[in-house]
Amino acid sequence: MKVSFEGIGEQVLSFNKASGVSKGSLVKLSTNATVAACAAGNKFAGVCVNVSCSFAEVKTAGYVELAYTGDAPSVGYAALVAAAADKVKADSSGREYLVIKVDTTAQTVGFMM
Repeated sequence: MKVSFEGIGEQVLSFNKASGVSKGSLVKLSTNATVAACAAGNKFAGVCVNVSCSFAEVKTAGYVELAYTGDAPSVGYAALVAAAADKVKADSSGREYLVIKVDTTAQTVGFMM
């Protein structure tokens, strides 16, 4: 048996998308019902899992694994913000997420949004 966190509490919402949003983008709300790609240091609302025409499907809850930059986040609750190139970084000004696993070799972090 393999440990898995996929599918637990997943929530995907449809938004209008601003330019620059692509699959894998960390996104923030920019205007009513519209998401834009995050800049470094932004708190993120979710991860874009699909784009179609002028819409973005955004995972706002559930388990995700993303690349991180800088110091490795700690397992447990850790504050994260968007970083360059659709990565996250540990930052005390970020939103707290439940970090379940950290792979320092691959520089990835798995957490619940």
